[in-house]
Amino acid sequence: MSDGATARGSATEREEARKIAEGLEHLSGFGNEHASEAVPGALPVGRNSPQRAPLGLYAEQLSGSAFTEPRAQNRRSWLYRIRPSAAHPAFTRTGNGALRSAPFTQTVPDPNRLRWNPLPDPAEGTDFLAGLWTLGGNGDVTQRSGMAVHLYHADASMRRVFSDADGELLIVPERGGLLLRTEFGLLHVEPGHIALIPRGVRFRVELLDETARGYVCENYGAPFRLPDLGPIGANGLANARDFRAPVAAYEDVEGPVEVANKFCGNLWAATYDHSPLDVVAWHGNHVPYAYDLRRFNVMGTISYDHPDPSIFTVLTSPSDTPGLAGVDFVVFAPRWLVGEDTFRPPYFHRNVMSEYMGLIEGAYDAKTAGEGGFVPGGGSLHNMMSAHGPDRETFDRASAAELRPQKIDDGLAFMFETRWPVSLTPQAARADHLQQGYDDVWQGLERHFRPLH
Repeated sequence: MSDGATARGSATEREEARKIAEGLEHLSGFGNEHASEAVPGALPVGRNSPQRAPLGLYAEQLSGSAFTEPRAQNRRSWLYRIRPSAAHPAFTRTGNGALRSAPFTQTVPDPNRLRWNPLPDPAEGTDFLAGLWTLGGNGDVTQRSGMAVHLYHADASMRRVFSDADGELLIVPERGGLLLRTEFGLLHVEPGHIALIPRGVRFRVELLDETARGYVCENYGAPFRLPDLGPIGANGLANARDFRAPVAAYEDVEGPVEVANKFCGNLWAATYDHSPLDVVAWHGNHVPYAYDLRRFNVMGTISYDHPDPSIFTVLTSPSDTPGLAGVDFVVFAPRWLVGEDTFRPPYFHRNVMSEYMGLIEGAYDAKTAGEGGFVPGGGSLHNMMSAHGPDRETFDRASAAELRPQKIDDGLAFMFETRWPVSLTPQAARADHLQQGYDDVWQGLERHFRPLH
């Protein structure tokens, strides 16, 4: 790299990318059978694979599920592209950087409560892929089960293209906007939004600000879907129509393009003689999405008691046991607290599920913010059956508060919740930004027991 401006991308490039991002159109609806074409007539009519595809394009199916899975779970899209995906040279192994995959066997699963400060600033010229840093996870990528928790930090837009054969990527920005150029078109996400990139979909991440930072859940298991609503009824939580899918947009680029592929836990790379983001038209339901977390329709008590955090589930990856998720994505969005005679912050509890929590902005209502506390860009891990809940300061304040209707709108937190323990990577277990003394936040909880007799 010749200089920092070249490595990071110029301010002019970022400004142009932001203009594109802010002017994007999109398709609405999670799980829909979408259809889009960047050039009129590019989509074939009445069939998927005609003898000669329109406009001299190649027809190609991208399957996100087995052909014979039930229709309700089946994921596939048909792509009409300038060159087929098969037209590429051999992939060769390349370095994984700080990216790791399951099974995570290098450390002993830890029952202790753990909390990290944000990742330090990246080295100059770090793009999204190079800036992925794995905290831990569970399962096995070769068995398509489990999940991984990653963080990212970057100060450069990607020049290369990336795809993940191991799982889908749920991207949660905390700092800096992103323009995602995918095979299906462009998506724009800012802090407070999420992006969902399905398994196998190629994409490139361009920065809209000087730096970017956030979280990634890599889901090896069943694709994320909207949770069932049960007694809630037909409406509530994340509304399907608020999810944005891209409209078709393509790159017709001749020349060398590096393509990175994550396969069975390792990164592989090949140099194509064209851009693989060359899809002119597509239709199907295996597509990327973006979603604004502030549109989450929060359900909660209007009488007493704090609801279980499952009521805040945005997306779920079901397992073979009904109601037991491989991973849930939960958001603590702005909401009113009105419970009478109720301890309103999250209660003390021990959970069969394991919880990784991150903070996008502001403060979380069960933890003290500030230096050495739970801060944006940081995260905490409470593995299964580890006792946790509000810290002492929060408990004292909430126990004595006058119970009036209260609006929680000064923070945005989330949780990756999973059925299995999260085993740490060695780099997470020994990280300089791992907080020491996290247990101390529960010290000083006084004995208040007073027997009646």
